[in-house]
Amino acid sequence: MNGRTPRSTYRLQISAEFDLAAAAEIVDYVQLLGADWVYLSPLLTAEPGSNHGYDVVDHAQVDEARGGNAGLDQLASTARAAGLGVLVDIVPNHVGVASPFVNRWWWDVLENGASSQYSEAFDIDWEFGAGRLRIPVLGDEAAPDLAVVDGELRYHEHRFPLRPDTPTGLGAESAHDAQHYELVNWRRADAELNYRRFFAVNSLAAIRVEEPWVFEESHREIGRWIDDGLVDGLRVDHPDGLFDPGGYLDALSSRIGGRYVLVEKILEGPEQLPPSWRTDGTTGYESLADIDRVLIDPSGQETLEALDTDLRGHVADWAALVHDGKRWAADTILRSEVLRVEREIRRHGPPDDEFPDDLTDAIAEIATALPVYRTYLPVGEYHLHGAAAAAVRRRPDLAATMQWLVDVLADASHPAARRFQQTSGMIMAKGVEDRAFYQYSRLTSLTEVGGEPAEFSIDVDEFHRRQQRRIATHPATMTTLSTHDTKRGEDVRARLDVLAEMPDRWAATLQRLRERHPLPDPSFEQLFWQAVVGAWPISRERLGAYAEKAAREAGLSTSWSDPDDEFESAVADVVDRCFHDDATRALIESFVAAVERPGWSNSLSAKLLQITGAGVPDVYQGSELWEMSLVDPDNRRPVDFADRRAKLTRVLAGEHPPIDASGVAKLLVTTRALQLRRDRPELFTRYVPIPAHGPEAHHVIAFDRGGAITVATRLPVGLEMGGGWSDTVLVVPTGAHIDVISQQRTSGGTVLVADLLATYPVALLAEPEVATT
Repeated sequence: MNGRTPRSTYRLQISAEFDLAAAAEIVDYVQLLGADWVYLSPLLTAEPGSNHGYDVVDHAQVDEARGGNAGLDQLASTARAAGLGVLVDIVPNHVGVASPFVNRWWWDVLENGASSQYSEAFDIDWEFGAGRLRIPVLGDEAAPDLAVVDGELRYHEHRFPLRPDTPTGLGAESAHDAQHYELVNWRRADAELNYRRFFAVNSLAAIRVEEPWVFEESHREIGRWIDDGLVDGLRVDHPDGLFDPGGYLDALSSRIGGRYVLVEKILEGPEQLPPSWRTDGTTGYESLADIDRVLIDPSGQETLEALDTDLRGHVADWAALVHDGKRWAADTILRSEVLRVEREIRRHGPPDDEFPDDLTDAIAEIATALPVYRTYLPVGEYHLHGAAAAAVRRRPDLAATMQWLVDVLADASHPAARRFQQTSGMIMAKGVEDRAFYQYSRLTSLTEVGGEPAEFSIDVDEFHRRQQRRIATHPATMTTLSTHDTKRGEDVRARLDVLAEMPDRWAATLQRLRERHPLPDPSFEQLFWQAVVGAWPISRERLGAYAEKAAREAGLSTSWSDPDDEFESAVADVVDRCFHDDATRALIESFVAAVERPGWSNSLSAKLLQITGAGVPDVYQGSELWEMSLVDPDNRRPVDFADRRAKLTRVLAGEHPPIDASGVAKLLVTTRALQLRRDRPELFTRYVPIPAHGPEAHHVIAFDRGGAITVATRLPVGLEMGGGWSDTVLVVPTGAHIDVISQQRTSGGTVLVADLLATYPVALLAEPEVATT
């Protein structure tokens, strides 16, 4: 790749409340913290009021609400002056269409139909809609309240254009019938939609960047950022939704001169990025999963699984939950996409009477069985055949159809094969991340984006192997612990990991909480109470919002489409009691007191492992202090940078803070590690594991990055119960070293871990810089 490569990044969520001018004002803070680049959420004009920016409505300019072009100029200039690079998130897969009047492409299509100059920009099946685009906005009322106002068709707050040849004086219903679009009940989107979306979000319509003019129009402003030196690299959102991700990355790289590019790609298990992709790596979910698991005590698995089994009355089968979640998605909220795959097969195959009768069922079942988000034909074809075999084992009645179908889906030239690839990732995301993850609650720190919950923990040797593979294949890939999409903040997960070290105490506490406040959904009870103890202290408003979202995502006792008022009222009452029932609050706080300190130890270890490990570490906004957020929008709350700036000033002045609720100890670890990585890159050129020796060696994770030596604690409860480090040692290179965190000096050689980690549960050793004249 050409241009700069970051040594680290600091992610900022840009919004109307925290715009580019506000971001420019904290560039000096980011530089002092030690980050090398600022990493910005999407900047192009988004839906009015959008707080995330992934619903772009105009590719031609930076969103004025986010600061506009002048704001980006200011931010880039300030970053340059501070020596920082700029990474920006872009959204090539879809645009926002919730407010058609602000998206001129979509408005033109509604106005002119298939003859619109922008029609081919969208992935619309006009034939299936009988020449009309179906818009699922109508409610369940018997007669929709349509009106013609100022030359537009109105439905409550929704506005739609009238086609140019619409006769004047028509009533609202007649005017509606004369358009190139059809307003339909929102429930019909599940099976009758005729435009491709982002997942199951009706207000995000996919665009076809495989068309050269669409790519050019949607990337002209992005290209200008690169050409004008405003931006150094790009993060590509959801490449799996694109017609040809590899081809897109080729086009993007050519347009931006081979600059640094990351893809938001979730890798399943040992899956690797296609080697032909022109990208520096992923956004780092796989590294997050590795760090979480090396900090989990494998000895707690049996007890936690027994607890979960007792709650449910049966063993929770993760594979079955995944299958059922994906099949639910394929049969309900994403059935429109499955049916479109079938239509593509029928349109490009033999006569209708030669198609299997159970084709839709087979398409849904093979997508459900696929172990990865997407195959990239011909790369990954073996996943397709494996999925077909698995589907036949589950559904032998589909054997004949499956044999016929897999040949079609493995043919990269067949339109249905690409369509299937664009669909399978949707089914995985909605069925697993947004459903099964909320149903599988034995240890909820494992149910994180990019993770495999069936993998309970990994040992230190396996952690090292994965790090070495990462540095060998994609040394500039991003690593992360928290993002705007994680289900729980990094320090919530670090605290929950402690449950594996004290599973009996957790089981007893959970039993008492359930006895006081029973709910008719035991898997949700465990998920809820783990969220409570994981994020405590938390406000009533935040916990209530999380509980409602989590229960609806799980879909067992309530749902988004059919909320169960009685169940949700019962959940809200339990939330209230967490704050207003003295005995309940005492139970919560007693357990939190037991897991808080070992949770902090895990947090500091995780942060140091991430920042100094293989890849380019990203620090999510504000997570240099304890990051105790739950799922979005909770993790997108405003950050108090004035507070962080004041605390950083004290740390840079030499303060060595205690490990306490203030989180300043985490700030110390974060800034010292980022500064060393930025200022002395020659110390981060390789990855060599350093084994520990002695009775507590399994509590140590240590490695040499080429001069920077990381030492971190794992399983702190067991370490304390065993009486501490005893005479456990590390053998490091001889010569003077300084722990940049504690400022303790050592001569190297054989070092007692107890001495090295006397102040903090982590250390980062480096040889002192030699002054030159």
